[in-house]
Amino acid sequence: MNDHDMIHCKEKKRQLARAVAIMHRLRAPGGCPWDAEQTHESIVPNLIEECYECIDAIHANDMVHLREELGDVLLQVLFHAEMAAENRTENFDIYDVAQELSDKLVRRHPHVFGNACINDAQGVLRRWDEIKRTERHSESKPPLHDTGKGLPEHLRALKISAKAAKMGFDWPDVQGVCDKLHEELREVEETLPLEDADARVEEELGDLLFTAVNLCRHRHVNPELALRKANEKFSHRFHSMLDLLRRQGIQNPSSTEMEQAWNEVKVNEHQPI
Repeated sequence: MNDHDMIHCKEKKRQLARAVAIMHRLRAPGGCPWDAEQTHESIVPNLIEECYECIDAIHANDMVHLREELGDVLLQVLFHAEMAAENRTENFDIYDVAQELSDKLVRRHPHVFGNACINDAQGVLRRWDEIKRTERHSESKPPLHDTGKGLPEHLRALKISAKAAKMGFDWPDVQGVCDKLHEELREVEETLPLEDADARVEEELGDLLFTAVNLCRHRHVNPELALRKANEKFSHRFHSMLDLLRRQGIQNPSSTEMEQAWNEVKVNEHQPI
């Protein structure tokens, strides 16, 4: 595809090929200096950021924004594949990536592309995990080996605990998790007054957070979504608190004044309109 086609092509079925050609052009001699100097490692933050922006568009139910953000995620895929194609030791391109994906989808859906009989979503997930373990020759490895590797740690905790639960290592009910949560909180409180206890406090806070994630799992709550909502709620209340203080003519509020305004905002949130 030449420059004219890259600039002017509007044919829908050629847009993926157009994007691949543009990415190649940007990295080629005479292309973009910034794009040309990037490495797999240097654009990792971009990949993370674009994924989270895509998730934000989904939560906001903003389909126009989602289309744009999915394009930005695709850009990162094209970027990494183009860099791999340039490197003889990596030696794959975007078409190899697509083939790998297609082969995997066929292989892991024997109930669609083969003779296996699976009638519900849970059965599909179980079969998917079985095939995945076979592919990676992980039968002889520890059960939690590489589980959730690369995920944010709270999501990795969710995957680790879910896998352990599948093997029968779990609390019998939500109350058991709540009891453990109280126990971990007490251990944090006991550790805080100790001298030179930073490492111990960090350990106990980690246990507390891990148990909180398990409570999310038992209640079928996604910790990422729950934390996102908590962040949004706190930010909204904090700004409302500042607005209230400004309306009261308080420019440099004390901690007591902020707490009073905060509580007033909370009460007003629950007042009927």
